[in-house]
Amino acid sequence: MPVWQWLLDTAGALLLLVLLYGVALIVRRRVLSRNGGTFELSYRVRPERAGRGWLLGLGRYSGETLEWFRIFSLSPRPKRSWPRARLAYGDRREPEGVEQMSLYPDHVVVCCMTPDGEVELAMGPSSLMGFQAWLEAGPPGGTARPR
Repeated sequence: MPVWQWLLDTAGALLLLVLLYGVALIVRRRVLSRNGGTFELSYRVRPERAGRGWLLGLGRYSGETLEWFRIFSLSPRPKRSWPRARLAYGDRREPEGVEQMSLYPDHVVVCCMTPDGEVELAMGPSSLMGFQAWLEAGPPGGTARPR
């Protein structure tokens, strides 16, 4: 078999794999949103580096828990989750510097407090309103929120 034919076969196989990966991502997103809407939610994994450490993802409310899924992962399980009773809204701010290129265009950064420390999330304005409503809608007599 000539080298050029082998290269074309290899390129075709790689193109097919990329196409299958893209289809799998679309199917995964449909499956995740089947039991309730998902929304664009970025999570900052390395807050110690100014403006860096953001991962794009999807958020989903599942009962009393906010679940976060990486956007380019095929895993059906959330990478992180935060119970409503352990999450408190702190403050919001506009993305600064490098963050503007790391996040979706109209997203705002939300700082939340947990017993384990501060968590930074980024979401759109309408998702932020839903997030605040979800936090406030906790059952009466639930556990105290962190301050």
